[in-house]
Amino acid sequence: MAGICGRRYAIDKSANWSIERPVRRREWSSEVRVCRRLARRGCSETELRAAFLRLSASRIACSTRDSTTSEQRWKIMKLFYAVIFLLSSASAAFARDESILARITSYWASEGSKYASTGRRLRRGHCAVDPKRIPYGSKVVFPDAVCTAVDTGTAVISRKAARLCGRTASQLKAIVVDRFFETKREADAWSNAHSEFMMLRVIPPGSASGPTEP
Repeated sequence: MAGICGRRYAIDKSANWSIERPVRRREWSSEVRVCRRLARRGCSETELRAAFLRLSASRIACSTRDSTTSEQRWKIMKLFYAVIFLLSSASAAFARDESILARITSYWASEGSKYASTGRRLRRGHCAVDPKRIPYGSKVVFPDAVCTAVDTGTAVISRKAARLCGRTASQLKAIVVDRFFETKREADAWSNAHSEFMMLRVIPPGSASGPTEP
């Protein structure tokens, strides 16, 4: 019996029947063929019934294993999509606004290029920042207006104005924000009416809520 069925099944004649290995899917429908081969070899009726029962048990085991695998895959897929959803929804939460001390300078249209470093045409409501500290597209909230960070400059990045005018440690470490005006008169009027250093609220791009971008 072992020589006849050893390639696919190892039938044990003891009281406790055990399956050597699960049957492949393509072998699920081979119970009748195997039993016929055993019959031609002269196996007894008891052995034929035992072989048939073992084949049926193997088929059930394979079905259970496939069902368990499908269930595990479905659970993994649900977990994967849940993680993706949480990451996408948390992106706005991490983009939180902050308040930062800044040295405010000003520049105007006739002073240089009419276009910002990002390629946008400069207009009222724009400002220059250090993009490493304030990302482009961020909203910079002043006491009297909301500006959008679209430009930069060497004096802004080096914080030259803060290092020259700062009197305290916090002022010396302050960032520089260069606010754009249409004319020099507007820039001078605003600078005379406001302090050189002020706390600004910075709302990074992608934030769920905030002032409307000019």
